[in-house]
Amino acid sequence: MLSKALSFRYVGDYGVDETMNQQLEIQNDSPVSVVPVLPFEALDKNDQVLPQVKVSTIYGSDRGTLVAPWGASADILRFSGSGAHDVADVRVTVRRTAIARIPAGAHDVTTQALDSRGREMSRFERFSAVRLTNEDDIPVSVRIAYIVWDQPPKGVTQQAVEVTAIGGLAKVPAHGTAVVPVTGEAAAAVARNSNGPAVSIKAYNSQ
Repeated sequence: MLSKALSFRYVGDYGVDETMNQQLEIQNDSPVSVVPVLPFEALDKNDQVLPQVKVSTIYGSDRGTLVAPWGASADILRFSGSGAHDVADVRVTVRRTAIARIPAGAHDVTTQALDSRGREMSRFERFSAVRLTNEDDIPVSVRIAYIVWDQPPKGVTQQAVEVTAIGGLAKVPAHGTAVVPVTGEAAAAVARNSNGPAVSIKAYNSQ
């Protein structure tokens, strides 16, 4: 069964600058890309369930929008409700899995912010498009998340406080690139958050 091939590890903080907090590492030992649906329970440092804490994801491993390739991949978790800052671990259940219609590559698709003339710029600036680069030898399909992070006190994990999709499902050719314009709600989010808080532009395999 595909679900038997999946294992998980939650890492609240890797202790490395520029590394995203609250990551769920996903290990897929099956030879195919899969689409999981994963319910979560938040746990405290004593492995006790925090019943008031709701766990959600950015890439959609809880709702069937993340494609997990063979090997390692990840999602980003968000916690809300009373006790959200007490989460030390999560319990993951595999509700169901399916073989992905569009296989994922072994490497993450990288993102680069561009201005209106196609010149590279910082993700912290007011950018107009995102260039996607696929280094694998198969075409892939990804979605882009523009993530705004909070600025917590020391000892508290950094959490995504605002997530906005840039474009829709984007196809990136093998060993190639694709450019996705920033429009609508995404353009408003970039304008609102540029030159301000910590932000990330992340592409994730989807279908």
